[in-house]
Amino acid sequence: MNYENLAKSILEKVGGEKNVSNLTHCATRLRFNLKDKTKANTDGIKALNGVMGVVDKGGQYQVIIGNDVNNVYKEIMKISNIEGKENASEEVDDRKTIAKVIDTITGIFTPILPAITAAGMMKAVLALLKAFNLLTPQSQSYQVIDFMADAAFYFLPILLASSAAKKFKCNQYLAMMLGGMLLHPTFVSMVSTAKEAGTSIGVFGLPISLATYSSSVLPIILGVWFMSYVEPIADKVSPKAIKFFTKPLITALVTGIVLLVVIGPIGYIVSDKVGLAIKTIESYASWLVPTLIGGLTPLLVMTGTHYGLIPIGINNRMTMGYDTIIYPGMLASNVSQGAAALAVAFKTKNSEIKQLASSAGITGVCGITEPALYGVNLRFKTPLYASMIGGAVGGLFLGIFRVCNYSGGSPGFLTLPSYIGGESMMNFVYACIGAVISVVVSFVACLVLYKDAEEEVKEEVIVNENKKPLVNKITISSPIKGEILPLNKVNDETFASEMMGKGVAINPKEGKVVSPINGKVQMLFKTKHAIGLKSDDGAEILIHIGMDTVQLEGKHFTAHVKDGDTVKIGDTLVEFDMEAIKNEGYELVTPIIVTNTMDYLEVIASEKKEANLGDTIISII
Repeated sequence: MNYENLAKSILEKVGGEKNVSNLTHCATRLRFNLKDKTKANTDGIKALNGVMGVVDKGGQYQVIIGNDVNNVYKEIMKISNIEGKENASEEVDDRKTIAKVIDTITGIFTPILPAITAAGMMKAVLALLKAFNLLTPQSQSYQVIDFMADAAFYFLPILLASSAAKKFKCNQYLAMMLGGMLLHPTFVSMVSTAKEAGTSIGVFGLPISLATYSSSVLPIILGVWFMSYVEPIADKVSPKAIKFFTKPLITALVTGIVLLVVIGPIGYIVSDKVGLAIKTIESYASWLVPTLIGGLTPLLVMTGTHYGLIPIGINNRMTMGYDTIIYPGMLASNVSQGAAALAVAFKTKNSEIKQLASSAGITGVCGITEPALYGVNLRFKTPLYASMIGGAVGGLFLGIFRVCNYSGGSPGFLTLPSYIGGESMMNFVYACIGAVISVVVSFVACLVLYKDAEEEVKEEVIVNENKKPLVNKITISSPIKGEILPLNKVNDETFASEMMGKGVAINPKEGKVVSPINGKVQMLFKTKHAIGLKSDDGAEILIHIGMDTVQLEGKHFTAHVKDGDTVKIGDTLVEFDMEAIKNEGYELVTPIIVTNTMDYLEVIASEKKEANLGDTIISII
């Protein structure tokens, strides 16, 4: 996948850099805040190779990429100045309150998920090492890895302060300083001493609550939100000559005191009450919430609102030492999503769907569900229903047995050791049983419900083969004169594996590319080495001149068309200097790909060995 070109295409189709006020990413999707969503070309983005889908929910315009999302994100940040926008705070935000809250929670928690996931996985590894008597809690190796893992949880307020500052558009380092205030050893020692002595502490006569804030969530988020209002006031009242000193002084001093005296205690009390409410629900109906989360999490993921559950799970572990609701429910849901995709891979006769579903299914049972959800389950509907059934049944089991999660991580098979804890191993055993139940129920339900749409079409064609034809044939002409090669001979795994679609390759005999279809130019790459076309029949064609020729940055290429131009078969698109490109050390083998292969019953490559301009080289049914 060419991340640079995909990044450029996405940025262009969301309305350009000027239409983006903020951009973050999670494990599988780009999360845009757009100034004007009507400028986004949703259908165009969905059609891009490398994009699994688009979701416009929770105040964010989300483009689902999959596991390569970080590479695409980096390319967008390279070619844009999105983070540097100074007028973003002045934009009018007319979203509903719920959408704003969801967007805020997502924007704060998404950047810190790698740290939380790493900490959870390290805890899981420790639990395994302890369970198999490979390490004891008294050994130095255990203690070192333990404090390394605890660092993300203990210093969570500082991590949250950094991402919250970006979301609330205030100084990131002053925000982290606030987190440091809550965790400073002197403050922790003063609180501990006052509790033991039965005394109090205060500042300027104002009482400070004897609360501890390690691993806390709400106090620092509220504190940074308050700072976002104090900082502009400090800027306004500070004389220009000494603003460099007085603005941070006023901001840190005022916000710090208010945080310790008012905001911190409020956040602590709210967190404590939430934990108490969860405990009360547990005592009356421990099965209810995990069942709902197990069944409905796919719908929450589709809207991005599942990030609103993460703080609750973290808060449960902070206040009670474990979580019996959020993470167990998500465990059941995630492995069910993966199992449904694997069932599709097992049952389908379509090789491309089998490959996609296998990969997405494995990723899903490991805890990252978006590839399975958007690439397979939502696409075919019945696997989604099967996964929701499996998730609900598994969540019910985990809830009935009050299975506890002790260290978080991305819920899936890889983090099952995070359920090792308590007085025996039965909690871990029940977690494994619940995960297996989810997988089995989801897998079986999907086997029953799923049916290949392609099979139905093929059957219909066979039944009617002697009657009126049910399908049309689209032909693609040769854009280049030269030797025809099968794609598996191309010296690039992306093309050779047909990952981008089916087609052929041509080893050119002259440096001229003409239009193989009647249609439009969808995209001419800036480097002119590749061009995307869409025929009047709906076929989407990619012509990629040479291997790795993007590195030439347009040198030796001459374009005769631009984006949006209407073209006919035989119109000259690009000319290139064959000898110069060869002298630069690049291959000239040119793949011609039908990028929307999945939209058709079959894409058939010509068996000819040579092609002249205009010869049919691909037939699409």
